[in-house]
Amino acid sequence: MKINIVGKGVKVNENMQAMIEEKLSKFDRYFDDNAKAEVKLSPFQDQLKLEITIHIDRHFYRAESVAQDVRSALQDAIDVLERQFRKNKSKIKKQRKQFSYMKQYFAEEIPDEYEEESSSKISRHKAYPILPMDEEEATLQMEMLGHDFFAFLNVDTGMVNMVYKRRGDNNYGWIELEY
Repeated sequence: MKINIVGKGVKVNENMQAMIEEKLSKFDRYFDDNAKAEVKLSPFQDQLKLEITIHIDRHFYRAESVAQDVRSALQDAIDVLERQFRKNKSKIKKQRKQFSYMKQYFAEEIPDEYEEESSSKISRHKAYPILPMDEEEATLQMEMLGHDFFAFLNVDTGMVNMVYKRRGDNNYGWIELEY
């Protein structure tokens, strides 16, 4: 797995880099060599925020953590990623073709505690027209509906975009879909 470590407002020294690479090496059992991991470190209030994004093929895995030091934040984020893998293992097994890079992981046993959780399914389907609007109007529509996200047709680009409410700072994010 290729690892890219970025510090935004935080200096990443060699010891931090070695520790992060060592801790992330445990994910080599899940992924082949095509996986790319990006680790971002940034100050958050009086603590440190660490985000890990792993990208392989068409799939993304993401976790973030806020703690006093790098070691604690890193361990918390790794624990979140491992829980995601274990929780979704049986779902992933059903779609083997798309997750072929996890062959070794499929061979391991699934703990019983996660087997029960993995039986989620789509229980509701909605369809609605995507209307042309700008991002400010889309944000207003999202707030009026009481949703956390809203898809719309960008009036400037003619592309489908999404606005969403960010956790923590109550600001908004904007996603431009590429297709």
